[in-house]
Amino acid sequence: MSKRNPTKSQRAVMELLDQGLPVEQIANSLGKSALAVKKQLNRIKRRVREGRIDPSPLPIERAASEPRVYLAGFDVFRRDAKEHGEYLKQLCRDRGFVGLYPLDGQLPSSVQGEDAARWIYQANVDLIQTADVVMANLDDFRGPGEPDSGTAFEVGFAVALAKPVWGYRSNAETLVERVKATSVSSVGGVCAAGYLIEDFGLTVNLMLACSAQIVVGGPDVCLDAIKGAFDGGGPLLGGWGLAKR
Repeated sequence: MSKRNPTKSQRAVMELLDQGLPVEQIANSLGKSALAVKKQLNRIKRRVREGRIDPSPLPIERAASEPRVYLAGFDVFRRDAKEHGEYLKQLCRDRGFVGLYPLDGQLPSSVQGEDAARWIYQANVDLIQTADVVMANLDDFRGPGEPDSGTAFEVGFAVALAKPVWGYRSNAETLVERVKATSVSSVGGVCAAGYLIEDFGLTVNLMLACSAQIVVGGPDVCLDAIKGAFDGGGPLLGGWGLAKR
């Protein structure tokens, strides 16, 4: 089978993809529709798999050999969110991964209000779709026992796509240990708002705990666990409560 160098158009798409940009942003940068870019990416990937494009390795081939990790979490609300994102991506690079951070995309200055929210939503969804694994910060956010709701959505979205999800928490305390019970009912403790505190011995809500591998520690510890799984040292897909470390 004859091989050839990528065209100028193909190189442009591959270089932007190698930067971890979502399809929508690649399309905006090149003045194309998202559908046209998706079709071109599928053609490029097929030709790469078939060995019909030289030289090797191409950016898309390097990206294919480096697992892409979507970095979910409420870290985007930190005052130093951008800097922290670079830190997380460096942790990924140190382990041979490509980190995909929600703030990597550049929101167009002309997009405001609800349109901006929709743009951010679509950009993040696109990034998750291109990821090989999702790593989520599942520490409490704005209240004991409750991770960030946006992060919870991203975990569910990734699980629906059958992508491996890993979460990390700073401690191993269960929900009943973290959420204060102000009264006790016949079926368990009740929080100040009047709701039952679930008690399955899990660190987070069962819908998160049973769909993700959860480790205790920071993002570095979680990435080490993910690397071990990719290297054949443990389960990669699915989870149940607390991963043994």
